[in-house]
Amino acid sequence: MAPPSPQPVSPLRGLLEVTRLVRAEEELPELLAAIARTISDSLGYETVVINLYRPAWDDFSVTTVHGSVVAHDALLGQVRPIAEWEGLLSETFERRGAYVVPAGAYDWDDAGYSYVPAVEPGQGDAGWHPEDALFLPMRHSDGHLLGILSVDEPVSRRRPTDEELDVLVSVAEHAALAVQSAQDAGEAARHSLALEQLLDISSQLTAEPVADEILRDVCRGVRDALGFQHVAAQLIDPVTGQLEARAAVGWDLDGPALTSKFVFGDVEPLLDPQFEVSGCFLLSNDEAEKRIATDGPAYESSHNGRGPRAWDRHWLLVPLHDGKGAVIGIIWADEPEDRLLPSAEKIQALRIFANQAAAAIVSAAHRRELRFLADHDPLTRLLNRRAFVARLDAEVARALRYERSFGLVICDLDGFKVLNDQFGHPAGDEALQVFARILQDAVRKGDDAFRIGGDEFALVLAEAGEQQARDVVKRITDAVAARRASFGIASCPENARDAQSLFRLADEALYEAKRTGSGLQFVA
Repeated sequence: MAPPSPQPVSPLRGLLEVTRLVRAEEELPELLAAIARTISDSLGYETVVINLYRPAWDDFSVTTVHGSVVAHDALLGQVRPIAEWEGLLSETFERRGAYVVPAGAYDWDDAGYSYVPAVEPGQGDAGWHPEDALFLPMRHSDGHLLGILSVDEPVSRRRPTDEELDVLVSVAEHAALAVQSAQDAGEAARHSLALEQLLDISSQLTAEPVADEILRDVCRGVRDALGFQHVAAQLIDPVTGQLEARAAVGWDLDGPALTSKFVFGDVEPLLDPQFEVSGCFLLSNDEAEKRIATDGPAYESSHNGRGPRAWDRHWLLVPLHDGKGAVIGIIWADEPEDRLLPSAEKIQALRIFANQAAAAIVSAAHRRELRFLADHDPLTRLLNRRAFVARLDAEVARALRYERSFGLVICDLDGFKVLNDQFGHPAGDEALQVFARILQDAVRKGDDAFRIGGDEFALVLAEAGEQQARDVVKRITDAVAARRASFGIASCPENARDAQSLFRLADEALYEAKRTGSGLQFVA
């Protein structure tokens, strides 16, 4: 007597097994293979195929095949555009949430599918034709398609009953949960990585940040956590307005994409509010080209998709703002690994990375300014009185030790009080700034100019004799032109051998020059 044909496992047991698999912590490929195997064993289908939707390409790709070697080799990796599936998943073939497509119904041409059912003679409506197809959609909880289960070659050699279809539909729903859970877990892992990267960068801000190092970390964080293969950070030169590349990953920092000479004004039209998403700006290539005439860092992207949610040569930039809201730089992001337009969550994370970069730049600038102001005057940017006292003491000690001389010049603007009284302090401040620039330009390399109080300035002229001091003063008076200044000059060690006496003599010479109207007085 022939052995009995193998019977499928109870459908209820199969459904419970799929439910268990959904809760299993496995990688998606292994999980889908287990689900396909369970459907085959428990519901009696020799071939089970899972097609997953690829939003970057707007198509479905066969990722899992359970069945014969011939079926596996023929189907795995097969891609079908969404338009073909739309014809198959139509109301014509819908039955209790499944889609039973009779043989001959899926002949495809430019006009779509033609529905011409074919049933072999004597088979009847209940028989399974070798070219029949049964599809079960796997939908996300929000309704969009995640994939499609295709089952074929039933052991019973007949079409499924309503009860069997109900079980198949339930299994497909559980399989959809597995896909959605795996995708959500992947997204959660990326968010966790982004958070770790952000916390790491934030911790660096508590130390003394170096802007370029922080920018490099930000670029790497955007790449690693958000999946953009090309990221660049550019800062605006406050004088020229030119965008200067300071950090990049994927792009060559010295390559043509980042070294082209263009200014912020060239790309500012891209910051159009209609393209703003959470402080970032996302534009299609066509929209970007309408607004700018120059090529920016976002070169012709090669990592593009073709679906409605796909990245297709888009431009994504994030302005960096200082504490007053002014734009101080830009972060560019391109070549997303998944070839998709960034989600709202990814855009928000990108904005946070940009905020960290801006905070680092502003913090570094503040620290530099504080260090600068420790020995510089905030108005004229010359060295201040504190630095002057230290330099004068050092020069006196050096002159005495090595038997060399140097010159000390004390000077001020004539009529400065009258200028302030008549035209106000803004005019006085401007006059001081102009005079400070003249002094800075007039001194030689190795000399220093100081603002030591009010309209009073000092010059320390290293190894300068009387003639060198006269040359410096002449350059100043020639540049001052209509606005007069007076000068007093003393030398060390000729006139004094200590800093206090030298300063007093130079100051007295200044007042003698003002009293006599000569403009310049040397210590006798």
